[in-house]
Amino acid sequence: ECPEGTDLSATGFDSSMANDAITFYWRPGCGFCMGLERQLAKQSIALDKRNIWEDPEAADFVRLHANGSETVPTVAVGEIVMVNPSPTQVLQAMVQERPELIPAGVDVPEQGHLGKLVDKLLGG
Repeated sequence: ECPEGTDLSATGFDSSMANDAITFYWRPGCGFCMGLERQLAKQSIALDKRNIWEDPEAADFVRLHANGSETVPTVAVGEIVMVNPSPTQVLQAMVQERPELIPAGVDVPEQGHLGKLVDKLLGG
């Protein structure tokens, strides 16, 4: 099960570092990474790919948000970080944080009942 987004304001994340792409943390040989990347590419979502095996800062960032492990894909959208998100979760985060990055014609699915319940329970 994928955790919902994390607010980065308490982690020292500088949102001014965000560029015109979604930050996509991955590693070679990760089937989940390839699957999510392929699904986001079909929607023409721009990704700033960071290989955690070649980028120590990227690996540190992932460990910070994945309970100390190097679980990928990890995706940062503005100040929301998601570990192993679905394409729908990425799009929903984009609506909230970076709507200008959603290509024209991309339909963003509504959040499901379970996601709404989790948000309510977590005070979202």
